[in-house]
Amino acid sequence: MTAFRVKTFRTKGFRAKGFRTKAAGALASLVLATAALAGCSSGSDSGSASSDASSSASAAAAASVDGTRDAAAVLADNEETHAEEGDTEYDESDAVDIELKGDSASADGKGVDVDGSTVTITSSGTYRLSGSLDDGQIVITAPEATVKLVLDGVDISSSSGSAIAATEAERLVVVLADGSENKLSDTDSYADDAEADAALYSAGDLTIGGSGSLTVRGNGNDAIAGKDGLVVEGGNITVEAADDGIRGKDYLVVSGGTVTVTAKGDGLKSANADEEDAGYIVVDGGTVEVTASGDAVDAATDLVVTGGKLTVKSEASDDTSAHGLKSGVIMVLEGGTVDVSASADALHGDAAVHLNGAAVTLAAGDDGIHAEGDLVISEGTLKITGSNEGLEGKNILVRGGTSTVTSDDDGVNASGSEATSEEEQGGQGGGPGGGGGGENVGDYSAKVTGGTLILDSQGDGFDSNGTAEITGGTIVVNGPEMGGNGALDVNGSFTVSGGTLLAAGSAGMVVAPDSESAQGWLSATLDASVEAGTTLHIVDADGEVVASYVTSKTIQNVVYSGESIKSGEEYTVYSGGSTSGSETGGLAESGKLGSAEEIATVTAGEAPEGGGFGGGGRGSRQ
Repeated sequence: MTAFRVKTFRTKGFRAKGFRTKAAGALASLVLATAALAGCSSGSDSGSASSDASSSASAAAAASVDGTRDAAAVLADNEETHAEEGDTEYDESDAVDIELKGDSASADGKGVDVDGSTVTITSSGTYRLSGSLDDGQIVITAPEATVKLVLDGVDISSSSGSAIAATEAERLVVVLADGSENKLSDTDSYADDAEADAALYSAGDLTIGGSGSLTVRGNGNDAIAGKDGLVVEGGNITVEAADDGIRGKDYLVVSGGTVTVTAKGDGLKSANADEEDAGYIVVDGGTVEVTASGDAVDAATDLVVTGGKLTVKSEASDDTSAHGLKSGVIMVLEGGTVDVSASADALHGDAAVHLNGAAVTLAAGDDGIHAEGDLVISEGTLKITGSNEGLEGKNILVRGGTSTVTSDDDGVNASGSEATSEEEQGGQGGGPGGGGGGENVGDYSAKVTGGTLILDSQGDGFDSNGTAEITGGTIVVNGPEMGGNGALDVNGSFTVSGGTLLAAGSAGMVVAPDSESAQGWLSATLDASVEAGTTLHIVDADGEVVASYVTSKTIQNVVYSGESIKSGEEYTVYSGGSTSGSETGGLAESGKLGSAEEIATVTAGEAPEGGGFGGGGRGSRQ
């Protein structure tokens, strides 16, 4: 049992606030401040000033969230859940039996009023329901009470509202009896001012558990909704909804069971963005499968996965947001398995995204991972099988794990909507022989300190609209074949002081590391392109093979940096021979020249001349 699942105390109406600045709160404050400044400007510019202020506020709010925070730190700042040990346990002898009889019902104890096909529970206690209501409701009006409903083979349909509506209750616990099959179905429309607007609705905290099954059809709106917190501890739960599948306003936690959601709106949702310790979603166990026409999982603030299996698909036929996983503040994927297919971004963070141990597989119509602020990869495995841009964020940090990224455009893109640019200097950062030429240098960074990063891009491979730094890890870039992009593209300084870098691609837009880099590097532009499947070797002056690589595309330039490369020394590139041992994105453990042919000679630390639009180096960019 993880700490966030057990609540030691709770006082309704008061929540202890964690020491944290939520993006929503930061955004509100910044908007007010910038709006005040905008109000002092001339009337003709007020619209533009207001837009710029909002954009600046949003960027500042995103930047204030530390993307390296782990799940425990994030959860510690959130409201504890209402869940307690033994919530879904009950004593059969204490239960009041309620038998549903189609158009009527009967009860064998106190606390229950029956009026035709409407059953009203008015006091705390445990109530066991069986049978069916063809057109009826279970209504709970028990202020400040905890009501436990044991569903033991029920089928409830309502043409006028919710199937189960706890309109007044401190807490509703729904227990799915062992071996039972239960069904709930609601009306196909709700009034705009309806309080209960889901097939299973609770105005207080809601817990669902047990080992039986529950099928919920939300015909008029959401399928399951809790106006406070919602915790799913067990059961085999299948949900279909006209709008959102399962919604907990303050939080939604799935810690067990099997949950299958099909929704025309969002799949799993927590919507409270007004309180800094609410609006979060946690998956720490169970099996969750979501198919949604909106966002598959949408947390107003934090989204944390520490266990279980989460499989989602989000696809919209219009411009509706259809991200796989979306968070308003920070997303931390720290355990379990996450598999996402989305027509928009697979993972979308309005502030930060942190991969910290989960096994993640993504396919996206837009970005594989998009973060307005920090995008951090610390541990685990990441496979982006398809995307427009693979990893996009203001500050991208890879410090561990194994990541494989396939993209139609950039593989890694450190960028954003709000740039702090050296426009007056024309982006002339870094030293000779590296970086991008004549482009603005924004306040963005791409940094690799550890782990393995393999990129397969049709656009730029490793791209930063600001600076780039490699201090460790292994980076292999299988870059573009077309000359309008490059395997490497850095507007500002680009330094290498450790790790291994191999970047291969076209020769039209060649960029190499800065000459001031602490670790040696070489950039070889070949006289002619070599085809996919070609074995290349980099050989030092003593005839030793220092790197071997098998191309996956047609390429004409190779950049390599490793501990064996010494600046100022001469290296030769050979084509042919063989490789052996394990390989990382085409970079082999070892290789032999055999009958390989020499195709280029370069000096480490010098950018190549010629090739495409004029070869490598800052001045070569067009």
